[in-house]
Amino acid sequence: MNILKLTLAAALVALQVPAFAHVGDDHGHAPAYDASQVKQTPFGRQGNPERVTRTVELDMTDDMRFTPDRVTVRRGETVKFVVTNEGKVLHELVLGTREELAKHSEMMRQHPGMAHAEPYMAHVNPGASGEVVWQFNRVGEFDFGCLLPGHFEAGMAGKVVVQ
Repeated sequence: MNILKLTLAAALVALQVPAFAHVGDDHGHAPAYDASQVKQTPFGRQGNPERVTRTVELDMTDDMRFTPDRVTVRRGETVKFVVTNEGKVLHELVLGTREELAKHSEMMRQHPGMAHAEPYMAHVNPGASGEVVWQFNRVGEFDFGCLLPGHFEAGMAGKVVVQ
């Protein structure tokens, strides 16, 4: 009976480890740039760090805000976002369309520990900074937000206007 209890306890602990992969890992930097792996999205594509034309600094705080919360770029521009977490809890920057961010935010609420790292996101621990390098090759208004449960809903979002 004790062996069964120990096995069950070990299985429960093992199941919880992946749940912390998203919140415990420091994915402050986007995956390394590999031109053969770049995929087009409705809001642009991963940018080549050697072709950055501008750096935009964004601050994230525990009052669930980005500063600035609106950025204007030119079509074709490759931007390096440097995001600094001024708060005491984990925050993230995720680029996308409003619909994609809302869908991803709902998924994060249902599975708060899901692990993922994409070139359009940076997970930033308190007091740390992260980077996203992105080429905006489509005109339009796109969004960014922190999709950790409750953050996006509390207003932790912003806009990128591509002209």
